[in-house]
Amino acid sequence: MTDTHSSSNGSDASTLDHRTPPAVAVVDAKFSGNVGTIARAMKNFGFSDLLLVDPPELDPDGEAYGFAGHAREDILPNATELSFDELVSSYHTIGCTAVTNEDDRSHIRFPFSTPAELADRLPTVDAPTALVFGRERVGLTNDELARIDEICSIPANEEYPVLNLGQAATVTLYELRSLALEADETQLPDVDRVRASEQTIDRVYDQWSELLETINHPPEKREKTMRMLRRIYGRADLTEREANSLLGLVRRAAERPAEQD
Repeated sequence: MTDTHSSSNGSDASTLDHRTPPAVAVVDAKFSGNVGTIARAMKNFGFSDLLLVDPPELDPDGEAYGFAGHAREDILPNATELSFDELVSSYHTIGCTAVTNEDDRSHIRFPFSTPAELADRLPTVDAPTALVFGRERVGLTNDELARIDEICSIPANEEYPVLNLGQAATVTLYELRSLALEADETQLPDVDRVRASEQTIDRVYDQWSELLETINHPPEKREKTMRMLRRIYGRADLTEREANSLLGLVRRAAERPAEQD
């Protein structure tokens, strides 16, 4: 863990490209396992710059590294230790807290943004940014929040909105993943679907019409049945492969009565 006020890649925080993903700062965590959990969530969602204010001991054989998963290889050992004064003076800071004020009579915890709202707005901030998480039991103090630039809060059940430190960081980083990961950088396959050509879709309808005739579907009901099929397939946005598979199935169904005769 670096014990100097510099980023994990060796660059001064003030020179960071504001388009890089936000750093993640953890203030005065008491349990090293929570630091490891946050490092793992950072690895999951593409964040890499971990900042630690008054951290617990991070023993390579202890809970922090045990909970960090693959983040033990880079994010955790490259974390930067700095003071709270250095944090607020070098970054545009977003304090993450469960408790907010309900109106504008107090300016310490109001106004606030949800993580989803931050995902839309943070790319316009022309400064290096840091998401700031506080202690396990009390979070960030009002004095600390008063020195932070803005507030973020996760929407939750009003009867029990408080998440533990690792949960809060994981939910927030998930919501902000678009700041760190492109769509093609996740493990999910490309789900863009290309609709089958109109020519192929028309062949499906023609095949259905032939099938209805082959099975002696009542003539007076065929028009209504075809209209229903068009609506179903219109909503489905069939791909070329799906349409061709249906063509084969319906064609085979139309051939069976002739084979039986």
